[in-house]
Amino acid sequence: MERTHGGRPAGLYVLLLFIALLAIGACGGGIALLADTSGGVIGMPLSLLAGTPFHDSLIPGLTLLIMPGLIPAFLVYPLVRRPVWRWAGALNIYNDRHGSWTYSLYSGVTLSLWITMQVMFVGYIHPLQTICGAWAVAIIVCALLPSVMDYYCEPAR
Repeated sequence: MERTHGGRPAGLYVLLLFIALLAIGACGGGIALLADTSGGVIGMPLSLLAGTPFHDSLIPGLTLLIMPGLIPAFLVYPLVRRPVWRWAGALNIYNDRHGSWTYSLYSGVTLSLWITMQVMFVGYIHPLQTICGAWAVAIIVCALLPSVMDYYCEPAR
């Protein structure tokens, strides 16, 4: 098993980097969409939203800010420290793993769904969509590395 300083697997550091960069990018994008719901801040014409349920970028901006933005931002601490937060276990479907590990999987799946829905609604408009799709897969793969999974294994409750 490949370990680095402090007994943490090397794959965890890569996972942390991907999660942190996701949070920074998604929060920035969400805030930009909310700052100008007409799309002017990021140069996204509102015509891209034609045929979607959205008339402006308010709902997409809030969704981007919260789901792939703030949730991963708050995930970094528990991934590093593994605190015991009973309330966080409410959505943990893997009882034998620390909740932060499960939420890291959720972050990868959320990013994947975000990009899939974006391409479905507005089409393929930028190479960043491909990068984000690959990023989602990278988060999921890093979380599923055996050394990372073992690190977050918890005794039966």
